[in-house]
Amino acid sequence: MDLKVTRSEIADGVGTVFLHRPGRGNSWSKRMNVEYRWLMAQMDDNPDVRVIVVTGTGRQFCVGADFDALDHYKNGKDDYVTSLTDDSMAEPGHGVRPEFDADMAWHWGLRTPVIAAINGACAGVAMALAGFCDLRYGMADTKYTTAAPRLGLPAEYGLAWLLPRMIGLTYAADVLLSGRIIMAGEMKEMGFLNAVYASEDFHAEVAATAKYMAEQVSPLAATTTKRQLYGEIMQHDPGAAVDHSKHLIGELMRSADYREGVAAQQEGRAPKFIMGSEK
Repeated sequence: MDLKVTRSEIADGVGTVFLHRPGRGNSWSKRMNVEYRWLMAQMDDNPDVRVIVVTGTGRQFCVGADFDALDHYKNGKDDYVTSLTDDSMAEPGHGVRPEFDADMAWHWGLRTPVIAAINGACAGVAMALAGFCDLRYGMADTKYTTAAPRLGLPAEYGLAWLLPRMIGLTYAADVLLSGRIIMAGEMKEMGFLNAVYASEDFHAEVAATAKYMAEQVSPLAATTTKRQLYGEIMQHDPGAAVDHSKHLIGELMRSADYREGVAAQQEGRAPKFIMGSEK
């Protein structure tokens, strides 16, 4: 694919995907959605990639939807849902659960852990993108907002379902109903961010986390745990979750990753997991 508004790189088991419209705050567009989905599918299919980091080029993460696109819809002549439909788009993460075969929710169907490295303003649809990633790290003194209620819009892309489960109903109501600008430190206190790092340390800290996961975490265990984490959020039966986890333990104990993990612990060394060696 000819990439115009995204870019990527792969090094040491970590694939990095950049939202790449630096002159426009890395604002989201239909083109970016097409490219982003394609890149994420490529990363997830690549056995050399064990962790994916999503970030923005320059000093912004993503300021939300491109305002030219928003202006296009203000007269209400075009159907929004129809205008976004494109059957040729890649379908990363699809086929795991029907609930995940939708925009942004497909992140939960990926085999690969995804880290949102929020290096600047995160607004609108970008809040959903980050929310559906597995881990979120923010740069200090950066701003977050859904913006939607200040534009006369509802909560976007599943945020009304996601945020109450992630940060609780009280905080979610604040974030979604006010649309106010919230600083990274407060987002960490709410539970949206895993950590906040100073600007001078941010990229090194995120890279260290990604490198650790790529080197120390079994790819099979990571995928299996993602399936548990997001599959069981859809259920209300803790006993079934316990029984399912016991079944999975029995399965993974027969894998090469388990044998290597135990050997590494016994020998006091780092594990050397090999993608595709699950059997």
